[in-house]
Amino acid sequence: MNNQDLAPSIFQADWSPVMFPPCEEDSNSSCGSLGASALNVKTSESDYNDPDAEEKLCAVCGDKANGYHFHVLTCEGCKGFFRRSMTKGLTFTCPFTRSCPVTKAKRRRCQACRLQKCLEVGMRKDMILSEEALTARRQLRMKKRQERLQRGQKVVEVGSLTEEQQQLITTLIDAHRKHFDANLEHFVGYRPQPIARTNWENFRQQHESLSFPDCSLGGVDQSAASEKIIEADTGTELPHFADLSTYMIQQVINFAKEIPVFRALSIDDQISLLKGATMEISHLQYNTAFNLETKIWECGRHKLTIEHGVMTGFQRMYLEPMQKFHITLRTLKLHESEYVLMQALALFSPDRPGVIEHKHIDKIQETIAMTLKCYIDYHHPLPGSR
Repeated sequence: MNNQDLAPSIFQADWSPVMFPPCEEDSNSSCGSLGASALNVKTSESDYNDPDAEEKLCAVCGDKANGYHFHVLTCEGCKGFFRRSMTKGLTFTCPFTRSCPVTKAKRRRCQACRLQKCLEVGMRKDMILSEEALTARRQLRMKKRQERLQRGQKVVEVGSLTEEQQQLITTLIDAHRKHFDANLEHFVGYRPQPIARTNWENFRQQHESLSFPDCSLGGVDQSAASEKIIEADTGTELPHFADLSTYMIQQVINFAKEIPVFRALSIDDQISLLKGATMEISHLQYNTAFNLETKIWECGRHKLTIEHGVMTGFQRMYLEPMQKFHITLRTLKLHESEYVLMQALALFSPDRPGVIEHKHIDKIQETIAMTLKCYIDYHHPLPGSR
């Protein structure tokens, strides 16, 4: 996938990365918005007041400097060496005449001359923070970070949505609500039309302009539907498995045809994408009807479990992983926007057999994937928030 082709349509606002120097004495903490200036903490160990530090050289060894450490512009290596030497009270002896060259290539050959050079250029021991002070600063950084994220005050809002992404989500939600309902209530009075209506060859011949079959209830008197919840009886539930599958196929087709970019594809690609994605989209939709506490799919007034599937001929070795998938997905408490974006991702899969416009469909899928990522980053910024 070529992200450059998608950038103009996904991100409209100009932006530039915010550069922060490395955190002083804390190799395990992240920097970014957690720098000393963001926390209003005055730090004695480092001064990040030189915007050209990345172009300057370490005053000790001549390596590339990354900031002011202990009052002197140095590299990360010399900063660490000086701090370790001072905090541990190390003493070194030069085997020569205390005039060894201290360069990037030779700085490790003589520690005595390197430490002497650190002191000569002005590195100050009194600016080294104690372990207690470092621990307190790390804790303060973490506290401030969590407060900022909880208030939604992200310094760099990488998860914010563009107008185009918001429009995409709106289009998908409108299509979804038009043809799907969370608990499959519309399925209660449903009786399928002849199976030929879902035959893909008939679909090609009869609907060259993608005039999909009407998914109305075909005049069925919905008031005649039984108000009694159907018991878990194999003979009773068996026909509902077939009916539900046919119903879902028709709803997936109608959902897809509501998406303008899908309608713009060739008939051949539309058919190939639908044939490949119907099962995946259906399972995502079934997940909205899955009761996490009872492990039951509540399809209207029909209550279905994996035991019904076993008794109607499905293998348990297939059904149990499927149920585990639904449990895991339901545990995430997905938003409607996330469900529809995942369904769209499944629909626009360029690797389906028979697909012709691979690159074009690949770009569409990439746009959807980026939208989903931005949505998740924006609404769930805290790690482990689900």
